[in-house]
Amino acid sequence: MTVTETKEPTVGERPMYYAQRLAEMIRCRTVSKKDSFAPAEFLKLRAVIETLFPLVSEKAERTILGDDAYLYQLPGKDTSRNVMVMSHHDVVDATGNWQEDAFGGVIRDGVLWGRGTVDTKTPLFAELSALEELLAEGFEFPVNVWLFSSHNEETGGDGAVRALEYFKAHGIRFDWISDEGGAVIEPPMAGVRKKCAMMAIHEKGRCTAELTARKPQGHASLAGAPRTPVMNMAAFLAEADEKKPFLRRLHPEVRGMFEALALHMTFPMRFVFSNLWLFSGLLIRLMPKLNAAAGEMLGTGCTFRKLSTDEDGTCHAEAFLRCIRADDLDRDLDALRALAEAHGVELTVRENESYTPTALTSPGYAYVRKIVEKTFPYAAAAPFILPAGTDARRFTELSDAVIRFAPIDINAQQYASVHGENENICIDKLPLAVAFYKELLRNYK
Repeated sequence: MTVTETKEPTVGERPMYYAQRLAEMIRCRTVSKKDSFAPAEFLKLRAVIETLFPLVSEKAERTILGDDAYLYQLPGKDTSRNVMVMSHHDVVDATGNWQEDAFGGVIRDGVLWGRGTVDTKTPLFAELSALEELLAEGFEFPVNVWLFSSHNEETGGDGAVRALEYFKAHGIRFDWISDEGGAVIEPPMAGVRKKCAMMAIHEKGRCTAELTARKPQGHASLAGAPRTPVMNMAAFLAEADEKKPFLRRLHPEVRGMFEALALHMTFPMRFVFSNLWLFSGLLIRLMPKLNAAAGEMLGTGCTFRKLSTDEDGTCHAEAFLRCIRADDLDRDLDALRALAEAHGVELTVRENESYTPTALTSPGYAYVRKIVEKTFPYAAAAPFILPAGTDARRFTELSDAVIRFAPIDINAQQYASVHGENENICIDKLPLAVAFYKELLRNYK
């Protein structure tokens, strides 16, 4: 069976059939770079998509936003309602020592190798495949279906921003939005007995603050031996890193994660996480020490960077903060500013973004979770807070349910390969990814 052949593959043929088609997309070197755009490989991918998915290309209205962000629309019976599946087709460059050519689309021993197999051409391929197969069946979508894929997600570019402007200009809102973020992974916590389908319903905001320590006024010989700006900055950074003067709490999304995973934990972990009313204080104290990633879900994280000095001795640095709630960040900034002032350091907020979380009671979240559990019955479905950034953060004002879940079942090595070496995916997992989106779009009322 050739890559573009339309004959329905059998169940046994389906993994290789999908892998060969996905490999064509992997071979397009759609590397995005900040402040520049090289169109050749992106146009090549566009042509590959038109060849692999002729019905989508024929029946969907496609709009290109900016340099190469895709926006497809398929009308539904109820044209007043909308849902959207998302991905991005740009990738980071492939450096280091790879076992196979990062853009060769090599299929070997049941594995497809290449940059984008996890982040995130596989989800995009699965979305397009689901739409193509549903259209081939003559399926009529109950509501308008949108597919968005940006060309510069990896660089925080304007693709999603332009899509947001488009939707706002046309007054379009969504019952739910599904983007990348979580996946089906090995247990993220000790004591969990099965794989976990992690569904991010919130992601951390971002805030950048400038830090400045200036040279004291007056004649140096009369002032004794004052601390220099560098010394003041160093003392502040050291104390801030040690004390971490930020609020810590179990947010609803984290409580929801613990309660969902507790059902699949061994004793005594199940007892602890099933009784958060009793153990929440202990967990807040212990989590940052036991698991840094889990600790980041308790509150604001802060990284200091870009340390420099001017010729006059003025010292500069930058604080990059990732926050969960905007009101908590305000108090965290007050605490950090007070600590900075005690060391003669000025703190000025330059950029500040925060996003609206999806409520655990949201009908859209409940629906997507039901489809996750149906498609991956062997995995524990659980919400969580994503520490990284996705394009979905741009759209939280357009829907009460923005869920970040890529329907890919990956092992620990594959999870770690994101933005690293030897990115790959097992081809026997590809049919599940396509099935997820078919179920998601077929069953929504």
